[in-house]
Amino acid sequence: MLKSKKHKKTFTVGILGGGQLAKMMALDVYRLGLEVAIIENGSNSPAGDMTKLEFTEGWHNKRNLDDFIKVSDIITLENEFIEPEILEYISNFVDVFPSAKTMRLVQDKFNQKTVFSENHIPVPDFASIDTIEEAYQFGERFGYPFLIKTRTLGYDGYGNYTVKNTDDISTAFAKFTSNGKQRKLMAERFINFKRELAVMVARSLSGEIAVYPVVETIQENHICKVVLAPADISEEQQSTAQKIAIKCVESIDGVGVFGIEMFEDSNGKILVNEIAPRPHNSGHYTIEACRTSQYENAIRAITGLPLGSTEMITPAACMVNLLGERDGIGIPTDISKVLSYGNIKLHLYNKKTSRKGRKMGHVTALRKTTKEAYDIAMSAAQSIIW
Repeated sequence: MLKSKKHKKTFTVGILGGGQLAKMMALDVYRLGLEVAIIENGSNSPAGDMTKLEFTEGWHNKRNLDDFIKVSDIITLENEFIEPEILEYISNFVDVFPSAKTMRLVQDKFNQKTVFSENHIPVPDFASIDTIEEAYQFGERFGYPFLIKTRTLGYDGYGNYTVKNTDDISTAFAKFTSNGKQRKLMAERFINFKRELAVMVARSLSGEIAVYPVVETIQENHICKVVLAPADISEEQQSTAQKIAIKCVESIDGVGVFGIEMFEDSNGKILVNEIAPRPHNSGHYTIEACRTSQYENAIRAITGLPLGSTEMITPAACMVNLLGERDGIGIPTDISKVLSYGNIKLHLYNKKTSRKGRKMGHVTALRKTTKEAYDIAMSAAQSIIW
């Protein structure tokens, strides 16, 4: 791999999207001596600011997309909402990973769960629902509460509705209907989980696999707020979760880095919630805590380079997301106190505006125990003045 287009002196990784995940990937692209191109709908994105090869009219603008393709030797993405048709078009000129085929299996959550179920991967009971009557039937079969989810374009809890009783079903359908058009929906059994888990997996063009430790994630208003590495589970559960995560990626023929979100239910069983076909919030900790970050392995995987070690270089780590507390500019008022903490790393994403709940940055602490890491990371995060 790593062969540039004819007459080019450099190898350029193109990234569809210019947010914080693209920014952190770009940092490792540069560290590996490569170039980066960014395409985004708008200028001054966190990753777009890092390169002269910034295309600001988005991938729905054919001229802009063609210009982006021309400068790129290989292309990847930072979000799962890009239409597979766009990826198919790109693949006529340059390789793109994950592929359109993979994205078709992932973007629709019903299709995703169907693929996993057919590959004997443990998932909560689920069904496609088109009518209120079908939702009633799901509730009768599997009980209440249960979840109604949009099959596409849902993230950070958007597109989910918890149905507590029969009266909630019509409310859920109304929520997911706009201008008389109902979104494609599915129902899923509610899991009374003990904890939420996540595993990052890198898979290369050759099929080489690198799997990261299992972590515990803690949500705030359906947004990942805290990641504890490693998760406080048994070695058997660690091994089981990692094997399941690998099987998830292989079942969709994934190339790149993937975040697999899981539940540990009240009986200790591991169930897959969903997969993200990109670097993931639950893998931010790998930048400081592992020998090779998820972002570096994302680049290694798509360029055919050997994957790096996923071993943790610290006994424990904690990542805390910095979520927007107000509407306004994206720059904190004062970060001096957080920088006075020892063994804390601050990452700010250079987002130009803030809004409540928006991911503006994160801090990571390395310590001997996850409790120590959690305490210091939370204290450091709370010391930032916005």
